[in-house]
Amino acid sequence: MADIWFYHLTASPLERALPTLLSKTLEREKRAVVMTGNEDRIEALNTLLWTYDAQSWLPHGAKSDGDAEMQPVWITAEDENPNGAQFLFLTQGAISDKIADYERVIMLFDDRDTQAVADARTRWKNWKDAGHKLSYWQQTPQGSWDKKAES
Repeated sequence: MADIWFYHLTASPLERALPTLLSKTLEREKRAVVMTGNEDRIEALNTLLWTYDAQSWLPHGAKSDGDAEMQPVWITAEDENPNGAQFLFLTQGAISDKIADYERVIMLFDDRDTQAVADARTRWKNWKDAGHKLSYWQQTPQGSWDKKAES
């Protein structure tokens, strides 16, 4: 069973939270797939990871870059794991049928999107019923994370 962490974005948008979480993933020497809800967001996230901080960058790629197996972070709208990732980041409504294939699944959802919050509640129930280990993290006003629940 997967270890699924729900990250509730209440203080900053995905574009500020995702690079930090991916950096921590790479520090742990893990690979990641970032799955987005639609193809249009792939290029935006690709650009974000090159430009979010003038002092650093996150090694990553997408289909347009090729060489998936060489990329420590892979951005996609497909339910795939071409880089052998251990962590799956679900963003912008993305859903995977392969969550059990990962060590950890990180679902990020924005508090300002009522549908995303409702979907997160539904997924929590469904994944809990399926026997996955769940953790709920809420963003603080300073942008750090507080663990509020686990199951």
